Amino acid sequence: MRSARAQASGRGTGRGPRRANDPPLLILTSLADGPKHGHALLKDIEGFAGVTLGPGALYGAITRLEERGLIEPLDFDDRRRPYRLTAAGTESLADAVAQMRRLAEVGAVRLGISRLPRPKMA
Repeated sequence: MRSARAQASGRGTGRGPRRANDPPLLILTSLADGPKHGHALLKDIEGFAGVTLGPGALYGAITRLEERGLIEPLDFDDRRRPYRLTAAGTESLADAVAQMRRLAEVGAVRLGISRLPRPKMA
């Protein structure tokens, strides 16, 4: 049985990353607008998220995403290997974004910075 922490993070479910600064989530987000190789991923992620990934974090996450079928390598372009999202990767990213959106909406309401009505809690 998985821990509550593992359940909350989405780890071990095969459904994908859940933290906004999680390297796999950042990579999936970067690849959502088209294939990129490692250096282009690093630059794009730094640009949109302000997160600087080291090569170990980047390529470790790429390996895990490939193993889970969320991204796939393309043919080499010169010496660089670009990657792209698979259908499962697109679905995983959409699920993660929806969960983060729900969290952000509840947080904004509770902070009083949203015009949305307070969600009813069970």
